[in-house]
Amino acid sequence: MSPLAQRQAQLMDWINHSTPFLCQQLHMVYGDASFRRYFRFTFEGHTIIAVDAPPKFEDSHKFALVAELLAANGLKVPDILAADHDLGFYCLNDFGDVQLAHRLNEKSCHRLYPQALALLPKVQQCVATSQAPLPIYDHKLFSAEFEIFTQWLLNVHLALTITTTQQALLSDTFNVLADNFFEQPKVGVHRDFHSRNLMMLVNDEIGVIDFQDAVVGPITYDAVSLLRDCYRRWPDEWVSDWLQAFHGQFYAHYPLAQFTRWFDLTGMQRHIKASGIFARLHHRDGKSDYLGDIPRTLGYLVDIGRLYPQLSAFSDFIEQDVLPHVLASQNSEKTKIVSLAGGKG
Repeated sequence: MSPLAQRQAQLMDWINHSTPFLCQQLHMVYGDASFRRYFRFTFEGHTIIAVDAPPKFEDSHKFALVAELLAANGLKVPDILAADHDLGFYCLNDFGDVQLAHRLNEKSCHRLYPQALALLPKVQQCVATSQAPLPIYDHKLFSAEFEIFTQWLLNVHLALTITTTQQALLSDTFNVLADNFFEQPKVGVHRDFHSRNLMMLVNDEIGVIDFQDAVVGPITYDAVSLLRDCYRRWPDEWVSDWLQAFHGQFYAHYPLAQFTRWFDLTGMQRHIKASGIFARLHHRDGKSDYLGDIPRTLGYLVDIGRLYPQLSAFSDFIEQDVLPHVLASQNSEKTKIVSLAGGKG
């Protein structure tokens, strides 16, 4: 029996012997970019989500504390029905399978994005659980995320040899983005607030999931995670309109130009990190589905970087030296798959 199968068997045994529920069969719902796996089972006519969060990699106790914090501030989050944090097992009420991403189209987005953005002032009030303050999104974490990009995307995935000039460019870009990041007001940050982590519930209410990595960080972080989603891109003028309305409703005490710059450059930091994480998921974790999202993610870096003179050289570097190699790498992977399939496309 494989380690994953053993964990699933242990999870089922735990449900049947250590919770109020009985489970005859676990059905895999999905695995995400973390090491967590989600299953669904039926008990007394209701479906329940069972989560396998290996304690070596995941902190289910923090998940529970953050869930309690978010709920106390008026957000809809899954109820924890049973948990063993030492084992890394827990049961949640079922929010269903309909993500915000599934409901978005060129008409609905103009209603749903403002609705989702309106949740952020509540998220931003969440800065401390019942046991401790949330971690600070500090320089150490910021630096580590930048290193994910250089190590996993540039070095491992693309095998690029970075010249001295390019290294200086990366350092300059890091400093510009860090200055922008740390000058912003600090608030509670979900840290993965995007269309796949928001669930559509009854009456079009929005539920929030995948919040265990919450921190205290920049005021624009979650907004740019949502509006400049790595998985779907919207026209820039729409994003600008949504941002201006959001700013006017909640943050008009900050100049719009300043708030927009915070938003734009924080988005660049996030997209730098995300492109590196997508490469790491492929090479380290065997999760290759995210490779197709790298070009879109890098496209934001090209287009937004052009708007700021201090970042235009970095924009050129991504467009001329990184993106072509990413696209060539993807074509090579496709060719390899076709070849392994015996030439059948």
